[in-house]
Amino acid sequence: MAHVKGSGSVNQHSQGARHGKRFGVKKFAGEKISVGQIIIRQKGAKYKAGKGVKFGHDWTVFAMIEGVVKFSKKFGKTVVNVVKA
Repeated sequence: MAHVKGSGSVNQHSQGARHGKRFGVKKFAGEKISVGQIIIRQKGAKYKAGKGVKFGHDWTVFAMIEGVVKFSKKFGKTVVNVVKA
């Protein structure tokens, strides 16, 4: 009997070997930010876009104006804003 399978098997798909997707908050409240910089990488709209920010096609929240990052709550949802410094 062979001690290794002849074909159809791969060893590269072991559990836990996959790298993380680097989601999360990249710029925190009070930090200065310029146009186009990413504030949050997320899966789904956990954080909502407020004034001075927009969503990317993959739910990335990024700055549309230069200023300071600010977080607030609206109807129980966390809203991300960029206000001019």
